[in-house]
Amino acid sequence: MLYLFAEFALDTERRELRCKDDLVPIEPQVFDLLTYLIDNRKRVVSKDDLIAAVWEGRIVSDATLDSRVNAVRRAIGDSGGMQRLIKTLPRKGIRFIGPVREEEKSAEPALAPHIAEGVEHSPTVALPLPERPSIAVLPFVNMSGDPEQEYFVDGMAEEIITALARCSWLFVIARNSSFTYKNKVVDVRQIGRELGVRYVLEGSVRRVGNRLRFTGQLIDATSGTHIWADRFDGEMSDVFELQDRFTASVVAAIEPVLQLAEIERLKHKPAANLDAYDLLLRAQQRAYEFTEESLPAALRYLEQALAIDPSYAPAMALAALCYAELRRQGWTRDLTAEAAKGLRLGARAVEIAKDDSNVLWMAAFAVWMLAQDGPRARDLAYRALRLNPNSSMALTIAGWVESHLANHDKGIELIGRALRLSPRDPREWMMSTAMAAAYVYNGQFQEAVPWAENALVQNPRNNSARRLLAASLASLGHSDKAAVLMREVLEIEPDLTISTLQARMSYVDDRVWKTYSEGLRRAGLPE
Repeated sequence: MLYLFAEFALDTERRELRCKDDLVPIEPQVFDLLTYLIDNRKRVVSKDDLIAAVWEGRIVSDATLDSRVNAVRRAIGDSGGMQRLIKTLPRKGIRFIGPVREEEKSAEPALAPHIAEGVEHSPTVALPLPERPSIAVLPFVNMSGDPEQEYFVDGMAEEIITALARCSWLFVIARNSSFTYKNKVVDVRQIGRELGVRYVLEGSVRRVGNRLRFTGQLIDATSGTHIWADRFDGEMSDVFELQDRFTASVVAAIEPVLQLAEIERLKHKPAANLDAYDLLLRAQQRAYEFTEESLPAALRYLEQALAIDPSYAPAMALAALCYAELRRQGWTRDLTAEAAKGLRLGARAVEIAKDDSNVLWMAAFAVWMLAQDGPRARDLAYRALRLNPNSSMALTIAGWVESHLANHDKGIELIGRALRLSPRDPREWMMSTAMAAAYVYNGQFQEAVPWAENALVQNPRNNSARRLLAASLASLGHSDKAAVLMREVLEIEPDLTISTLQARMSYVDDRVWKTYSEGLRRAGLPE
């Protein structure tokens, strides 16, 4: 369905909000909230209505709800007390009051904007797709009308190609091949066939005065459908710094989107035809679910992948990560055996793929959780960052470890960079948990609360965030709320005590543990 209101178009199928011809960046939860308001525009919706529909009844603070509503207002230009589209009715709720026109969407797959209708497809022979995800970055379109900007536009595409090539799990077409399509109008599906890639990234750059806008979109070349699109704005005062920032933002956004697209594609593949890579994708899907049952299920898929390819480092690293998450959540069945196996797999993965950033950050997390070796984990995380400075998860792990070692400012800086680089990452709950931890360990409980709440909204099974929130609220004097959260913590981990958690977190700095444990005691965690 396409909803048209004011100067905006809300596409519920492609999950896009556009203002005239420009894509408006909007978080998934904010998009869902806006859609719900428009769908129910004939009535006033209450706070309870929003929580039931958007958060599926989970506990949400007033501050979190207000921040999401304000984000909707900002996205559609309704902030600053204007209320031309969304009206607040005190003590009753809110209502979308703007006039809306509905249009049914065509069933035809969407094509990239630069592709003209009626373009004839040349009878080229399609190249086979590589086993791993494959992508071509097309030369970007210079929308400035200034030929002098071509060097900058081409340079942006080249920088993104170079940055994507650092992701060892990606097959990236070289610049000389993808730039043969410069200034040509070609169907993106034809490009996919001719270059032998599944995904195509295209974009445009527009300069107005000292302002620069880059718009990028990722397309599945096998169908022509859009997977991701976003817009980035900045000042031209330092053009090369701006180029680096755009590149980092685009690469960090694309990496998790591609992983999810690959997982979705696998759902349509018969189980009988699975190879090691497909089993890795299935394991990733189960690991994302993050339950006491899904993590062992992920490990079973990884065991099958390693039976096919005993030297498959990404499968080893993900297995090590799963064992580490089981320990962090208190879901281990045989702590000693699982820790030994996870550490062995992580070490072997690093030995085989020491130049793979993803392998290194997953191994770092395993070393941190299973061996409780903070300095070694920090070293692996920084090695991952040297290989791929745009890795949001390497930044998160490095920042998390730094905060546990009482380097709070450094931890907050690194995690903040991760959140800026990948604000729509499906693992954002890990980043929010890490930020909450950094603030709690520094005694900044007021600052920790919204981060822990955000982590729980995204992943209600995240007991680490629940413990951090309970400790923060108790330290701020909100004893009743903290007690409720601690009861939930103990439902997930019935045997948890101050002493067992201290043994699990023996790697943390003494000052960090003192601050955290005092909050947990106030919340009601037994000794």
